[in-house]
Amino acid sequence: MKKIFIMLTLAAMAMPMSAQNEKMDGVMNTTRKVNNFFMHKYADPTTPTNVGRLRPSNLWTRAVYYEGLMNLYNIDANQSYIDYTDKWADFHKWMPRNGVKTTDADDQCCGQTYIDRFFQTGDSSKINSIKENIDLQIKSNRVNYWTWIDAIQMSMPIYAQLYKITKDRVYLDYCMKMYRWSRNECGGGLYNNKTGFWWRDKDYVPPYKESDGKDCYWSRGNGWVYAALVRVMSQMDKKDKYYKELENDFIKMSKAFASYQRKDGFWNVSLVSPNTYGGKEVTGTALFLYGFSWGIMNNILPAKTYQKICDKSWDALSKDAVHEDGMLGYVQGTGKDPSAGQPVTYDKIPDFEDYGTGCFLLGATEYYKLLKFRLK
Repeated sequence: MKKIFIMLTLAAMAMPMSAQNEKMDGVMNTTRKVNNFFMHKYADPTTPTNVGRLRPSNLWTRAVYYEGLMNLYNIDANQSYIDYTDKWADFHKWMPRNGVKTTDADDQCCGQTYIDRFFQTGDSSKINSIKENIDLQIKSNRVNYWTWIDAIQMSMPIYAQLYKITKDRVYLDYCMKMYRWSRNECGGGLYNNKTGFWWRDKDYVPPYKESDGKDCYWSRGNGWVYAALVRVMSQMDKKDKYYKELENDFIKMSKAFASYQRKDGFWNVSLVSPNTYGGKEVTGTALFLYGFSWGIMNNILPAKTYQKICDKSWDALSKDAVHEDGMLGYVQGTGKDPSAGQPVTYDKIPDFEDYGTGCFLLGATEYYKLLKFRLK
């Protein structure tokens, strides 16, 4: 009888772990399916994008995709991901879009992947151009470059990566000055310290309101900042003086986002104004999942509160947004506010598919890491 009891107890203990492993397999399979769809559809990564006009494939939309692909490679070391990345970067000569003199964060975003490949290979030729570009920007002594919050994600992590490589604090000091300028001064400050939300740029700071009289907080725009904080803090020592400053913003933003999750697990395009532009949306949801998952694993966010939010987010993304062939539905097209790319639907193909896939990969892979973290 005692032996039977022990066997039953062990079986009961094993079932949750088995279910957890099964869920991890499901996350991995879904993530691969989404990525394979994109890599198959855009088989030649050197081909320019053609949305209205030709643009080189190292523009920000594609760069965000490669951020996600590098995150996927960290949990799924498939050589095809590296081959695809290097073919793209080699074609662009590991150069920022529009050359080393650009000061546009959108042009610099590709540098995050160049530096990721440096971390993987130790080959400094991969980062010479992006480092030269950032060094030139620092020499300008201007701090008012990031006039829109998307730019914080596109550029700020590069400064943190270069700091990690060089140990030169000039990179952290400078990017923190730019961050604070966007946060506190641009348009009177793009961060609402009372709510934890960000206005996209000075055009949306009050008195601007949505048609229902509420503030305009764009889901993906807030997601960009949230992802940037993850990517910057990941490069820093937790005892760094800047870490605590960013961590405080991260926690406040987390609480704000968590309070507006929809019942179905998504977030609305317009975070607090669903009557104007509500509805399911992948990019904001995936970026929030990315941040929540990372925050739990780094003991910044309590798992008791945020784990169920992550589970609910993943269920929504995987069950409601992913097509059988791996295409993503509910991806809002490019723009700068909730009204852009409307309507956002399951079957609609957005003007650019790459950043939507990148956001999904960031969220999915970090959630996979969280599930693995829970098994420890």
